[in-house]
Amino acid sequence: MYKRILLAYDGSDSGQKALLDCHDLAQWSQSELFLIAVMPLSMSFVGLEGGYYDPEFEESEKKKYRAVLDDGLRRLSQSGHKVSGEVLIGETIDEITKYAKKVDANLIVVGHKHLDSWAARWWRGSISGALIEHASCSVLVVVTH
Repeated sequence: MYKRILLAYDGSDSGQKALLDCHDLAQWSQSELFLIAVMPLSMSFVGLEGGYYDPEFEESEKKKYRAVLDDGLRRLSQSGHKVSGEVLIGETIDEITKYAKKVDANLIVVGHKHLDSWAARWWRGSISGALIEHASCSVLVVVTH
């Protein structure tokens, strides 16, 4: 059974559903929980000549991701789970898979929202689909519509 569960949490509706499902699964299997929020690397402004780095923008983004993470940690802690977590910065799939290996996770849980149009699906890409291909453990995709 799954004894070390990693939840990649973004605070979205699908992320919140994944959090609830993860809570139920962890309670049933008495698992250790790890929660991460992955902040993508970004530049503040990109123009024709390139981009520039704005440390104030990055700091404000870190605070947003930290607030999302803290919300998830609070919810799981209030449910009686021992949970640890951190904000990671980088490419989402790489950061999730590296962290899963670091904590020796048996299961990664992510939320996924079905997108209606093919253009939206193409533009956004599929984190969950790519994660399934790159993860070294099982992946549970919690779907919302």
